[in-house]
Amino acid sequence: MITDIEDFFTKGCGRCERFATPDCSTRQWIDGLNELRRICREAGLVETVKWAHPCYMHEGRNIVILGAFRDNFRSTFFNAALLKDPEGVLERQGPNTQHPDMLCFRNNEQVAKMEPVIRSYLKEAMGYAEAGIKPPKLQSQIELPDELVEALDSDPELAEAFHDLTPGRQKSYVINLNGTKKPETRMARIAKFRDHILAGKGATER
Repeated sequence: MITDIEDFFTKGCGRCERFATPDCSTRQWIDGLNELRRICREAGLVETVKWAHPCYMHEGRNIVILGAFRDNFRSTFFNAALLKDPEGVLERQGPNTQHPDMLCFRNNEQVAKMEPVIRSYLKEAMGYAEAGIKPPKLQSQIELPDELVEALDSDPELAEAFHDLTPGRQKSYVINLNGTKKPETRMARIAKFRDHILAGKGATER
């Protein structure tokens, strides 16, 4: 997976065999992705790479992450439960997503048309980050580490596979991740576990 931000906009995320080929999903949507990038940077967000995708931060908090797929590209908000969504444009990533959290684009021209709305939603999200406001955590049987929650929010395929795991298998990952205190180590472990989770296995299964 990539670690250099420029690689995403020139080659892709590096998660599949289509990386650095004309068939990569980023190639089809590159104009729209570049527009989203411009808007995020002009809003004053800090550009980083997380989970092999462009992630934009403010006040040390993840605000939004970009992604490209076969039939769309998207801008997914973290802590989306806080957003008021007055335009009613946020969509759910999938049936297991608790809140509508993404702006989904199905043609490159949509970004320019929606720029005022995008800027407004970014400003709102940045305001919550500045104030230190987070949505209340929903009660669940398993308390997921923040890094795992963010990884699931940014990766619909991973989220669906994780939620399909048995509670015992889910807990095995939580125990493993809670075994380290450093966020960067947890993120590295999540990336390493991805294929395992997609295969429906627990953390200790081979």
